[in-house]
Amino acid sequence: MNAHQSQKRLTLAAGVLAAAVLAAFAPGTRAQTADFPNKVITLVATFPPGGASDIVARAVADPLTKVIGQQVVVDNRPGAGGSIGAGIVARAKPDGYTLVLTNSSPMSIAPYALAQSPYDPVTSFTHVFYIGATPLILVADPKSGLNSVGDLVRAIKAKPDYSFGSGGPASVGHIVGEMMSDLLNARMVHVPYKGGALMVPDLMAGRISIGFDVSTAYIQMVKAGQLKALAMMGPKRSALLPDVPSIAEAGFPQLVSENYFGLSGPAGMAKDVVEKLLKSATVAVTDPASRKRLEETGLEISSGMTPAQFTTYVGKQAKEWAPIVKASGAQL
Repeated sequence: MNAHQSQKRLTLAAGVLAAAVLAAFAPGTRAQTADFPNKVITLVATFPPGGASDIVARAVADPLTKVIGQQVVVDNRPGAGGSIGAGIVARAKPDGYTLVLTNSSPMSIAPYALAQSPYDPVTSFTHVFYIGATPLILVADPKSGLNSVGDLVRAIKAKPDYSFGSGGPASVGHIVGEMMSDLLNARMVHVPYKGGALMVPDLMAGRISIGFDVSTAYIQMVKAGQLKALAMMGPKRSALLPDVPSIAEAGFPQLVSENYFGLSGPAGMAKDVVEKLLKSATVAVTDPASRKRLEETGLEISSGMTPAQFTTYVGKQAKEWAPIVKASGAQL
């Protein structure tokens, strides 16, 4: 056999081997996506149990389980402004079985409060489904004597180092508190908690007078008189607490702030898996019972975005928050 024949046979053998490899793996890959899901799906909540992220994650996981045909399990992975949980998902296999309840803190704030972010809020994820947004709320200890934002402004100016609580360092509540401090040209001391649920006992006991957080976990406590709402921090009053003024009405339109929620997975997810998740989540969230449960937490559902539109939205939010976070000095 001459050199030319040997080379020809080697080339043929390589071609046969490549075809065999493709034949072995391609059907398997198609099968893996065609029968998606065929095992438990993990939904990472980036804050501890009892807070807004946890409440929304569970309110979505239950109906999604019924629609998609596999158990959707909520896994709380708090820490570092939600960046720990988000980072876990960004590094996961992009097969659709590991998702994160996307929200403002890990996507719009934490990346800019870290010396080096472990992920990019846009390119490290496949943003699948936009659920909606909920306003922040400014709450006070009912025994504090504070009945309005005006009362709070006077108290802050009268007392150096007035303290405020939030659901954690570089959480959206922390950033908004720092913004208010700057607007008043006063030094407020931030008291961070490992999630909003852990802030509530100190508020009720009067150990801190006020707190800024996503309103989801606080609506019912305000209705029950356990906490006093000084302002809703969305662009308008909430239908759930119609007697509570908006922060703009209270004289601080600069502090209007909301927290958005959605479902995202790692970058590189297959198109058919994304479509299955999108369709299933849309059905799950817009079901009348599910919708009512979510809206009772203060979430305004707006689930008409495509994944491409949701991705653009995440990028826009991050771009808007980045300079605010850097100006606040918040660090993780």
